[in-house]
Amino acid sequence: MVQFVSSNSLLLLPALLCMVLQPYWATAEVTYNVVNLGAKGDGRTDSTKAFLNAWAAACASASPATIYAPPGRYLLRNAVFRGCNNHAITFKIDATLVAPSDYRVIGNAHNWLEFQEVTGVSIIGGVLDGQGTGLWACKKSGKRCPSGATTLGLTRSNNILVRGLTSLNSQMFHIVINGCHNVKLQGVTVSASGQSPNTDGIHVQLSSGVMILDTHIKTGDDCVSIGPGATNLWIENVACGPGHGISIGSLAKNLKEEGVQNVTVKAVTFTGTQNGVRIKSWARPSNGFVKHVIFQHIGMANVQHPIVIDQNYCPRHKNCPGKVSGVKVSDVTYEDIHGTSESEVAMRFECSSKYPCSGIKLKDVKLTYRNKAPQSTCAHAGGTASGFIELASCL
Repeated sequence: MVQFVSSNSLLLLPALLCMVLQPYWATAEVTYNVVNLGAKGDGRTDSTKAFLNAWAAACASASPATIYAPPGRYLLRNAVFRGCNNHAITFKIDATLVAPSDYRVIGNAHNWLEFQEVTGVSIIGGVLDGQGTGLWACKKSGKRCPSGATTLGLTRSNNILVRGLTSLNSQMFHIVINGCHNVKLQGVTVSASGQSPNTDGIHVQLSSGVMILDTHIKTGDDCVSIGPGATNLWIENVACGPGHGISIGSLAKNLKEEGVQNVTVKAVTFTGTQNGVRIKSWARPSNGFVKHVIFQHIGMANVQHPIVIDQNYCPRHKNCPGKVSGVKVSDVTYEDIHGTSESEVAMRFECSSKYPCSGIKLKDVKLTYRNKAPQSTCAHAGGTASGFIELASCL
């Protein structure tokens, strides 16, 4: 039997739909434009308070929130964006955020911009201009200078996305990931002079589940530096140069130190860098370790030291009692490493005499020095070589 809907029921339909869809509408994303909160994109007006107010409003929202910086140059002093109950906040930056031109204003702050104990934050687009050239000049002159601020600090945070961000001329490190879990950096650009001091591109420590993808880094120190406690780190499709390469270390700064493990570096190109892939530890006691590391599909173009393990690191020959590293290095694979070395010794393994390197694997290493096979040196290193090895392997 066919039942017909009355006209009165049809009139009630919009109200019923409203009731059904209300939970969806109630969680619709809200946007906070920093200009509406007092920011000025003239590059001169201090807009720090407006950005912090936007963060406070986003934190107070029961819905996913976007903080939007429209085109312009926004001057910010050092700012800390602390964790809150909203775990779905996006920073959408169509602008340049600029540090004070006087490096002393933020020079003694640990970070210029820091996200601390946050969850579910995305940073999309934008340029961060650290204006670090003045501080670099101060350091070069030998004068007494501030240590400098990291441009972007991600501290004790979870489920973070940074995509399409550019960091220019940081005073110190560009991006530091410290004590975090599940962080993805994609399409990031880092740019600073090859002579800029201590301007590591991306530093990772005490963190797990970090991915660095599709990134270009030009700087005066390590393109990527990997510190104690970094685990399950994936680096892929990165262009490095100028810079000091990708380094695990320096390790063994402290006697008690968390180890580094499960690190994959693949499809990376090094151009004119000081080093290619490097593991470095101080020549002093430590309970640290490095294990389960893969360097794969790596291209070298005029790299001074393409493959390095240096466990005799001791600047100015100070604070290295016994000059022996306690860091144990094991299970490190070098596969499909190809290109040109600027030095005759293209591969150098200087391992700890107390804890020799073990399980080093070379497979298809094709490096040349002035159109001939380069040399290699090994001390306290054990492992195997297979495939096509175009250098005099010392393993």
